[in-house]
Amino acid sequence: MSRRRLRLNPEGKLFFLYEPGKQVSSAVRIKNVSRSYVAFKFQTNAPKSCYMRPPGGILAPKESILASVAKFIEPPEHPAEKTEKRNIKDKFKIVSMKVKQGTEYIPELFEEHKEFVALESVLQVVFLDPQRPCKELEKLKKRLAEADDIKQAQKKPQNNKAAKVAAPTEGVIDEWRDRREKYLARQQEDIADSF
Repeated sequence: MSRRRLRLNPEGKLFFLYEPGKQVSSAVRIKNVSRSYVAFKFQTNAPKSCYMRPPGGILAPKESILASVAKFIEPPEHPAEKTEKRNIKDKFKIVSMKVKQGTEYIPELFEEHKEFVALESVLQVVFLDPQRPCKELEKLKKRLAEADDIKQAQKKPQNNKAAKVAAPTEGVIDEWRDRREKYLARQQEDIADSF
């Protein structure tokens, strides 16, 4: 296995408050620990109930980002079902690949260069009971507060570059609309080229 390019905090697990019927958030810090530029991409086995922001990007050497993840939690089939007893199958995978400085991130980058893609980490979803204090709950609250602070700082006009973070819900509709418009434009180009 190749050496890891990214360090994640937390590692191996992605914590969410267990609030059935609601959209909840989590955050994970991703740091490029290599000497190269690195493209990364989130993947999930539950794309209909989860959204990652950003879903991918490129990090310079030693650069880090606080990525946000939003997840809708379905109400349990049996209301008496305990959080800890639930069989949680949702997972997130983070893959990476070394890229040249100046490379523009596009999701297709990973499809075009599959042979260079490395699995960085698989994050298992873990639900936390908001009524039961624990160190993971406190750490989650701190990461979410930091993400919110960064988001607020980005709203204010600044000359200096603030730390990167992406809010899980803000701009999601716009981003999906933009993706759809780009997709439709590519389809039109393909149709025009086929004539």
